[in-house]
Amino acid sequence: DLFTDTPTAMADSKSTVTLRTRKFMVNQLLNRKQMILEVLHPGRGPVPRKEIREILGKKYNVKNDKCIFVFGFKTAFGGTRSTGFALIYDSLDDALNVEPKYRLIRNDLAKKATGSRKSRKEMKNKKKKFRGIKKAKVGGGGG
Repeated sequence: DLFTDTPTAMADSKSTVTLRTRKFMVNQLLNRKQMILEVLHPGRGPVPRKEIREILGKKYNVKNDKCIFVFGFKTAFGGTRSTGFALIYDSLDDALNVEPKYRLIRNDLAKKATGSRKSRKEMKNKKKKFRGIKKAKVGGGGG
C-alpha cells in the first residue's frame, strides 16, 4: 500500500562527506587559494565548518587548520548538498592581515569585544575627555 509506514534506517553522523571544488584560483596578491566548495552529504544534516576545514587541510596539505576559512554555506533544497566558499592562506600572518575581524573571531584567532555595546560607547566617549596617561587610567588602555 502507499500509506504503510516502513522504518527507514537513519544514517550515522559520520556518513560519507564529499568535497568538490569549483572556480579554484591561486590569489598571489593575498597569498591564498580561493575556491567555491560543494559539499555532498547525503543522509545527514549540514556538515560543521570545523569538519570541512579538517577535510580541506588533508586534501591541500595544510599544516595549520587555522589558515583555512570556510563561510557562506547554503544548503540546497532537500539537503544532501551545500555550497560555500573556502580560503586557504599560505601563512597565519597573511590571514590575520587580510581577513575581516568577524571571520577571525569565528576561527578563534581574535577575541570578541566584551561588555555591552552601550558600555563600550560610554567608555569611548569618557576617554575623549582625557589625554595621555590619564586616558589609560580611565580604563582599557589608550583608544
